[in-house]
Amino acid sequence: MSDDRSAPDLEIVGKQLTIHPSGFTGGPESQDGPITERNLVRHMARFRENPLEFLREVSLHMSGTGWRAYDDVIGQPVFYSGFSERMKSLILSSPLLQSKVGELASSRLGVEEKDGLLALKEGHSLDEKRSRRRNELESSLREVVDTMMDNMICKMESKTFIRGAYYMCTQLLTRAYHQGVHVSSEEVLRLRSVAAEAAKKKQSIVFLPCHKSHVDYVSLQIICYRLGIGLPVVVAGDNLNIPLLGPFLQHAGAMWIRRSFGNDPLYNTVVQAYIDTLLQQGFNFECFIEGGRSRTGKLLSPKFGILSFILDSLLSGRVEDTIICPVSTQYDKVIETESYISELLGQPKQKESLTDLLSSSSVLSLQLGRVDVRFHEPWSLREFVNQQLTRLDHPSVNVHKQLSYTERGRILRTLGYRVLSEINDVSVMMPTALVGTVLLTLRGRGVGKGELTRRLNWLCERVIAKGGRVAHFYRSPTESVVDRALDVLGPKLVGVISGLVEPTYFAVDRFQLSFYRNMLIHLFITEALVSVAMYTKIKQGGGPANQRITYEALKNQVSFLSQLFRGEFIFPPEGLATNLDNTLRSLEKDDVIKVARDDSSTPIFVELSESERLCGRENYDFYCFLIWPFIEASWLGAVSLLGLTPPLNGPKDVWIDMKKAQDSAQLLGKTLYHQGDLSYFEAVNKETLRNSYQRFEEEGIILVAKSRESRAGPSLRLAPEWTPQRHHTTGMVLDSGRLWDFTELIAQSRREGKNRRDGATVSSRVLTMSDAVGRQLFFNAAVPAPGDVSSRQMRRKEIGTDSKL
Repeated sequence: MSDDRSAPDLEIVGKQLTIHPSGFTGGPESQDGPITERNLVRHMARFRENPLEFLREVSLHMSGTGWRAYDDVIGQPVFYSGFSERMKSLILSSPLLQSKVGELASSRLGVEEKDGLLALKEGHSLDEKRSRRRNELESSLREVVDTMMDNMICKMESKTFIRGAYYMCTQLLTRAYHQGVHVSSEEVLRLRSVAAEAAKKKQSIVFLPCHKSHVDYVSLQIICYRLGIGLPVVVAGDNLNIPLLGPFLQHAGAMWIRRSFGNDPLYNTVVQAYIDTLLQQGFNFECFIEGGRSRTGKLLSPKFGILSFILDSLLSGRVEDTIICPVSTQYDKVIETESYISELLGQPKQKESLTDLLSSSSVLSLQLGRVDVRFHEPWSLREFVNQQLTRLDHPSVNVHKQLSYTERGRILRTLGYRVLSEINDVSVMMPTALVGTVLLTLRGRGVGKGELTRRLNWLCERVIAKGGRVAHFYRSPTESVVDRALDVLGPKLVGVISGLVEPTYFAVDRFQLSFYRNMLIHLFITEALVSVAMYTKIKQGGGPANQRITYEALKNQVSFLSQLFRGEFIFPPEGLATNLDNTLRSLEKDDVIKVARDDSSTPIFVELSESERLCGRENYDFYCFLIWPFIEASWLGAVSLLGLTPPLNGPKDVWIDMKKAQDSAQLLGKTLYHQGDLSYFEAVNKETLRNSYQRFEEEGIILVAKSRESRAGPSLRLAPEWTPQRHHTTGMVLDSGRLWDFTELIAQSRREGKNRRDGATVSSRVLTMSDAVGRQLFFNAAVPAPGDVSSRQMRRKEIGTDSKL
């Protein structure tokens, strides 16, 4: 197998881009097809290893030799003196911003006039006083706007700076990810073509990447620089605006925004005016569709903040059109996973610092494999919006004032989930994700090298059959791919026992390894839900006839689970009936299940196939193992709600702090795991529990309220119709009622384990423990029902419709 560092690059000279053949291709599929992948960023020289080559590279970058000059850029001109001041001037001249400044000045003037403050000033008529005061207020507001802009806008002023920044960032990146940044040749050629066409029309490309690491925006900036495409302005949270790093990133393209806008209409308008200006001028733009970084490895639900600003620019007619480009960034190993696990287990998030960022597990000496970046085919936002408006019976794009809040929300939600779906479509499954998934979906303590290799080949075939992509393996045998993945994951995640008949590998840190498994779970989510729905019968044991499930029972359980996880996973858009039918036919074709149908081909019963039973249910178990940790987390969330039943003789309207309730649920989960009532420690992770509570709120199980005047977080209590009863003498929570039935419905698909078959044990001991945790919450809740709250009782989100499997 050749060294990755010898892999050729893309050659860019002026407007000409040339692909040099490498002799490498990859994937378990046929090796005879065209080569479509390249390592875009070569390993760079180090001073200690090769001082002359190191100095030569520095000289080439500083002098701007060839593509390094970044002169003939596809897009609008950037990196010139006065760029920032020009942007400020354009923002200030925005009619939207001027109108808001006038509106706020008038509002304040009205308050002062009502309070008699203008009359206190001697001389001049009242009209003159109004005029002077209005000018003073507007001048003061413009000063505030100027400060906001200075802190917010990117300051891309110097090409010398950006050359040096590119060189330094590439050095850091290729030291951590020693096998480089890989792209699809076909996709980057298409991207350059789209960028050239957009530049002619003075249109922006809005890059919408997934977000797993701080490396995401660094790698995309490096790719755009290397391809000669205008660097995008990157939306970044101001928590990264720290000494030294903050100014550096701002001059490299970062646009700082507050983590929360609060009730600040002026700041909101400045952000909108800035985005309007960028899109009107045709500058490329980048924001993360998920908002923050995913701590779990899978895509998060879309965040609509910045997306809403972009959509508003178009709907209002202030921007004619812009180009949307979903981007997937995948890693052999993510630098921050250790800190992610700490956060998910309840440790407070550490404040960002430059030292921590650079020293993340000695970032300068890590060997983390490679980064794979894939670009979906870009598309016109205007065309998308027009399609949506046609469905809403609106004739044109300039209908901002005609659209209702609900209609606008539906368009926004559809946009967000389309982007997520397309990110999944182009995502590449890395060797570490494949190996991690195999290790977490096998029964037993460990697995031999031969079996690990066999299952990896099977998984690659399934990924490709589902339309997924497998990272290129450079024509190396699967055994080498396994070795490479194990080397990158390291002994802290995957251990090996030697001295046996064959080396046996086992998952050391299952929680952290689950991050990599979650990278591909979206491909098999429908198969997983069907499998755990079948498990409601299979777990009962007995012969094949006893484990057979009726189609109606299967459909009901799948429907329930898909509703339960609608905020957790992205399902195919065809709807429950179609997705279920497609999934059953796919599993039947793979000989995992057998479906009995009547004369009209309508399914009657579903059961495991004979061949699946003979092979020890290994394929069926794979799908169950994928989803079981999430089933456990939802069950834990529901069990924790049982403990929120008000005490027998206490007040019934006590509101519990949401964060404290979730922290207590996590503590309960850790206890249940160590006592054997939870099979998966990752079920106690904060992110999944938070998602469960959000679903409980949407379902109307809990009522959530937030004080308008307090900075305290939201509080909750059980909805009356969902509140369990207590025994009138013992005060114990009864194992009956609507919430108990809901919890049991989840439990039907849980993995069998300690005490699972003894319902009485679970209902008594687990209930008692949940009640004890809940009683402590009630004891600590000093404040009864808040007087001034904004209740969201049983309110479904107005953005869009429910999604099912």
